[in-house]
Amino acid sequence: MKLIPKSQTISFNNSPTCSGFEFAFGDKDINAAVVTVDGRYPEKGLLVNEVCKEIAYVLSGNGSVGVGDMVVKLSPGDAVLINPGEKFYWEGNKLEMLMPCTPAFYPEQHKELIN
Repeated sequence: MKLIPKSQTISFNNSPTCSGFEFAFGDKDINAAVVTVDGRYPEKGLLVNEVCKEIAYVLSGNGSVGVGDMVVKLSPGDAVLINPGEKFYWEGNKLEMLMPCTPAFYPEQHKELIN
């Protein structure tokens, strides 16, 4: 077992509309973050994870995720799986999500695609 108290998480700001904190377990197979989206992220274009699967479990707020031609509304208690290679974006109003990734998320495999 490994415990990471919130006081030992690593804060990040991906953009003015996306911030959060990471639980860095030091495990290459899985990690997790709590992410808040307030607006559109990315502000333009799309995102893609080239390697990681990402699950987003909605803790609070509301919003949507766009994947390909689909846009799905999200509310607390909903979960969505983003597979590697899927192009997506988030849009939210204080949308707070728990996001575990496998293998563990690393920035080099996460790309922002500008149209």
